[in-house]
Amino acid sequence: QVQLVESGGGLVQAGGSLRLSCAASGNIFNIYVMGWYSQAPGKQRELVALISSGGRTNYADSVEGRFTISRDNAKNTVYLQMDSLKPEDTAVYYCNALQIGGSRYWGQGTQVTVSA
Repeated sequence: QVQLVESGGGLVQAGGSLRLSCAASGNIFNIYVMGWYSQAPGKQRELVALISSGGRTNYADSVEGRFTISRDNAKNTVYLQMDSLKPEDTAVYYCNALQIGGSRYWGQGTQVTVSA
């Protein structure tokens, strides 16, 4: 089992920045991809950014150039730096971990609200 705890959400004005953190614990040794997903009210959960154990990253087109995903392996933590935030970025953001073998884990989510 893997436990994921997110933090860092909040309310920010358009154009502002937030940094989300996701701390992983438990059986973390076989995690090879971690990522962030967002879910706005009435919409499906969608990918925001991924980072592999080797540091390769992938972003949704809507956040490319504005968001940066990174990881600190010593702290078992993944970050999402969100800059130039827009009202349409408002959503609950979930941390995700994928293990070799296919097991997938989710955090509890953290709310990000961007006011116009």
